[in-house]
Amino acid sequence: MGKDAENTKGIRVTQKAIVLRKDGKFLTLFRSKTAPSFPLSWDLPGGQLEYGEDPVAGIVREIKEESGLDVSNVKIFDVFGHENAVGYWVTIAYRCDALSEEVALSYEHIDYRWVTKEEFLKLPSMPKNIHFVNNFLYERNK
Repeated sequence: MGKDAENTKGIRVTQKAIVLRKDGKFLTLFRSKTAPSFPLSWDLPGGQLEYGEDPVAGIVREIKEESGLDVSNVKIFDVFGHENAVGYWVTIAYRCDALSEEVALSYEHIDYRWVTKEEFLKLPSMPKNIHFVNNFLYERNK
């Protein structure tokens, strides 16, 4: 067993998605100044997985809540773990295809862009998003 394996209270599972447009650009959302972490930075759609929730259903829900988009072809491509003052976080990364380009932002974000990998990496973002974008393969996996 690993360090503190018996202490599962501090483990949280979050999810992020690279939502692809037909031209290969992906959606990034700008966090509001009231965001609890990394305010005023660029984000990928996602959030916490709810207890008992199917992971794919959870990321589809988060994408819809944050962007208004429906998606298809949802596939896991990476996982990232890190520890902070709150506990240990495991984030699952998905790639999926947007069924439209009509974004409707939630209260959590104040702007959005469709970007390339190179464009995203020039924007301020949290380390796990940079990790995911760097590891993402632009294969459409059709």
